[in-house]
Amino acid sequence: MFSGSNKIAIIGAGSWGTALAIVLSPRFERIRLWAHEQDLVQRMAATRINEVFLPGFQLPLNVEPVSDLKDALADAGIILGVMPSRFARPLYRAMLPDLHAGIRFVSATKGLETGSLLRMSEVAREVIGEKFEPRIAVLSGPTFAREVARGEPTALVISSADQELAASIQREFSGPTFRLYTNDDPVGVEIGAALKNTIAIGAGICQGLGLGSNSIAALIARGLVEITRLAVAMGGQAPTLAGLAGLGDLVLTCTGDLSRNRAVGIELAKGRRLPEIVSSMTMIAEGVETTYAAVDLAGKFGVDLPITQQMDSILRGGRSPREAIRELMERNLKTE
Repeated sequence: MFSGSNKIAIIGAGSWGTALAIVLSPRFERIRLWAHEQDLVQRMAATRINEVFLPGFQLPLNVEPVSDLKDALADAGIILGVMPSRFARPLYRAMLPDLHAGIRFVSATKGLETGSLLRMSEVAREVIGEKFEPRIAVLSGPTFAREVARGEPTALVISSADQELAASIQREFSGPTFRLYTNDDPVGVEIGAALKNTIAIGAGICQGLGLGSNSIAALIARGLVEITRLAVAMGGQAPTLAGLAGLGDLVLTCTGDLSRNRAVGIELAKGRRLPEIVSSMTMIAEGVETTYAAVDLAGKFGVDLPITQQMDSILRGGRSPREAIRELMERNLKTE
């Protein structure tokens, strides 16, 4: 049964964008899946498989890979942004001439904009707001793309201050294996989505150093405290971080073998340098740039983020991972 919007444009054909195209295909008459790389689009159109980012999964017949933004946006009732955070602003800017007030926007990018420190929905609103006031919701939760594409049961949050918008996207996106819960706290959802990647790098470091489950459980618990602290300081709601977009996503990313950010931490613990690790990855590990932005946000809002700050000292300062973990354990003793 098709949704009321009938047509959707997914901007970003990485693993998550491709998985969303697959899982949403029964809900929409037509899905256009946009990728910047023309050769990738041509291969997807020919083979019906995204061999680069999500190999092994067939694209449904109503998913049309495109490399032209104007073509992607034509007649779309919903635009689903799944681009890497560093490309969000230029892509929304490039889309602007073809956007109109009737379109609904869903941001599924997990990250923060370097420099401005804006959340992804804020970036979209700032750019699109030059033309009209957009209706924007945020999609997040504990999701590995391959599991979503396989049709494994998945639960997420669709968040917006516009409750009617969140409810409409919930109805149109939800299906037998894809369950959405509404939420009115996009600040908490987006901060949880972004900073869990930083904590996951730390979890990977613990794994790579051969530390046990005690260490990783402590890191997750204290990481959640940090994320909640910052989200609340920015106007978010603490209960949001105890749910799918906070604790759920954090646990998944810190413990799952498919986590790119956890993989970065494991390689750092082995002594590999960050540029070498990043250049060897097909997909972007958002936690690296998010860490830099999170440290700046901590300073702006006067919030203490000790784990995040130690990750920054490793990523940007070249500090030894073992020394950073030791310093976390030797901080002044406190109440929880």
